[in-house]
Parts: sequence; structure tokens; C-alpha cells
Amino acid sequence: FFPQLVAGPIVRARDFLTQLSNESRAPIDVGKSLKLILGGLFKKVVIADILAAELVDDVFANPNGSTGLETLFAIYGYAIQIYADFSGYSDIAIGIALLLGFKFEMNFNQPYRATSLQDFWRRWHISLSTWLRDYLYVSLGGNRRGRIFTCRNLLLTMILGGLWHGAAFSFLVWGVIHGLLLVIERSYKEWRLEYGKPQKAFRILQIVFTFHLVCATWVIFRSANLN
Repeated sequence: FFPQLVAGPIVRARDFLTQLSNESRAPIDVGKSLKLILGGLFKKVVIADILAAELVDDVFANPNGSTGLETLFAIYGYAIQIYADFSGYSDIAIGIALLLGFKFEMNFNQPYRATSLQDFWRRWHISLSTWLRDYLYVSLGGNRRGRIFTCRNLLLTMILGGLWHGAAFSFLVWGVIHGLLLVIERSYKEWRLEYGKPQKAFRILQIVFTFHLVCATWVIFRSANLN
């Protein structure tokens, strides 16, 4: 099944096998397929590749030779690049599959509009996030055994999620940081609910804060080494 990519979208057997018979095959929507494929190509070739070549790669290759403003632009640029790259090839794969009569769920849902890290992981690389949730987090016990085990399960899930991207120290650290941040965020929400603390932050501030938190972790994800 050539539209399927190892990196995603991750298609579950229950969603794929039921569509193998002609009777259950989704109607071919050529317009939507071409929109996904062309839109994905634009994200990948025009946005992601140009940002990488013209801004991101040079700064990350020689951070000491860049100004603070250039570094800031490169961090923002990489946040856009990695989204355009990941979501672009996911859209291409989903669009090609749709041309063959296979309907798969979208893999990204405006992740930079997330109001929290938990919300971010509901929107980013959805097929991977749900796979990690169902086969790692839930299998480890989820939130059924108290706060300590819940925090442990979150941390282990994100560590393994980081290593899924590759056996590099930067991915491991990225996973650890996301796990710790999710633990802190969850603990804060539980504390707020327990003591009846109102949520005062405006939605736009939550989005801005979450976006910059994610950008900070992208620096570690992108770094060739952490020296």
C-alpha cells in the first residue's frame, strides 16, 4: 500500500482492513484528493524546504555566528517548517489514498492554536499521539492508579514518543521535557480544580504561551547536539 509512510499517518488495522472490499470502499473524491495532494506539496516544497534552505539550516548549523534576532526568526521558522513538512507529506499520503478509494483521518488539526500542551498533542501528529495513548499510556495503566503512577505513565509515554523519532540524545531529551511539562500541566490543573482556582488567562494568551513553549522544545528537537 504505497501511500502509507513509516513516519505517518499511522493507520490502524481496523480502519484499513474494513475498506479493502469494494463494497465498503469510500467514493473517490477527486477534488478533495487533488486539494490535499497539491496543498501538501505546497507546504513541503514551497514553505518547508525554502525555510530550511534560506533560514533554519544555516542558523542551527552555526548558532554562534548568528545574531539574537536571526536565531529567534530561525526558531519561529523551524516551528513553521516542521509543521509544513510533517503535515504536508501526511496530506499527500492521505490524498493519494483517497484517490484509491481509502479514507483516512487527518493527521494535524491546527496544532499551533492549542491552548495547552495536552491540547497540542491532541492536534499534532494525531495518528501518533493516539497510538501512544492507546498502546503505551493506557497499557501502562493510564490515570487509573493515582497521581504518581499517572505522572510516571505520562513521562514514560513521552520518552518513548521521543525515541520513536530516532535513537538520538536530542530526541530523548525532547521527550523527557515534554513528559515533565505534561506532568506539571496536569498537576496544576488538578490543583486548580481541587482548590477552586479560577482560570483567569484569556484564550489568546494560552495559545501564545503554549506556542512559545512548543517552540522552545523544538530547539532541542532540531539540534544536532546539545553541547
